[in-house]
Amino acid sequence: KTLQLRTHSIFPPYIDQDLQNRWWDFGADAYVNTNKHIRLTRARPSQMGWLWSRMPLTASNFIMEVEFKVTGDSSHLYGDGMAIWLTKDRAEPGPVFGSKDNFEGLGIFLDTYANSRHPYGFPRILAMMGDGQTSYDQAHDGDANSLGSCQANFRRTNVITKLKITYVRDTYLDVKVHYRAWDDWTDCFRLTDISLPAAPYIGISSMTGEVFDSHDVISVTTWSAVLSASDAQRNRMGGSSKGVSSRKTGSQGGSWTRFFVKISLFAGVCVGAIYGYKAYVLNQRKCYNGSPFGGLGYESRRRF
Repeated sequence: KTLQLRTHSIFPPYIDQDLQNRWWDFGADAYVNTNKHIRLTRARPSQMGWLWSRMPLTASNFIMEVEFKVTGDSSHLYGDGMAIWLTKDRAEPGPVFGSKDNFEGLGIFLDTYANSRHPYGFPRILAMMGDGQTSYDQAHDGDANSLGSCQANFRRTNVITKLKITYVRDTYLDVKVHYRAWDDWTDCFRLTDISLPAAPYIGISSMTGEVFDSHDVISVTTWSAVLSASDAQRNRMGGSSKGVSSRKTGSQGGSWTRFFVKISLFAGVCVGAIYGYKAYVLNQRKCYNGSPFGGLGYESRRRF
């Protein structure tokens, strides 16, 4: 069961008549195109932009879906990427994809530019859990900090690009990415025994350097989720579901029984009506043949 959180979701046109949003802030070089997107950075050097929720996320379990777009003219030199944040602090610009270093909470980095050589390719999605003291390993693209990662070519695609984060407190965090085909979600990574800070803020930031791209946020949708946190709970839920299914089956069986009873009664009425009609016809013939006037009348009608 899920419940959408209006306080942590944002869609076009993004702003109200006062050119503000009640639940979100944006700043630095970010600007709003009310018909299309929130552009965090233009395709220009040395840009920085951010979007942050004004209220912390208090749901214990949640699902968050971010639709974004990364595009640019160059096919070989571009960067730097963007980040999705679930952190204790908010709206503090810095060198890590446009937000501060030494953060406390979760950062998911959609990195499009390799700062060093790697055995894997880019673009790349990587997760880091910050403790407020550890710096992001920017020289090696987060290799020293990585909790989970995957390669995903989300840049300049013809398909809607989205990232889905599912979190169950103290149990797991699952990340899927949508970039290959419509409604085709690819598993990126799954972290177990993970705990986010209580009531984190949601943020999305981006930064360009000498290489650049346009980094857009199309929408953010967040749901509070009631999820099973253990196999035992899932089994109990499954047992109750079977019970519901059995009751439905019994109810359907009763409905069929009533249907056949009604059909039988209707057939009995029809048969009775037919026999009654035949009996009525036979009685009428006997009446015509047996009475002094019945036969004369019948013969008279035949002559005429």
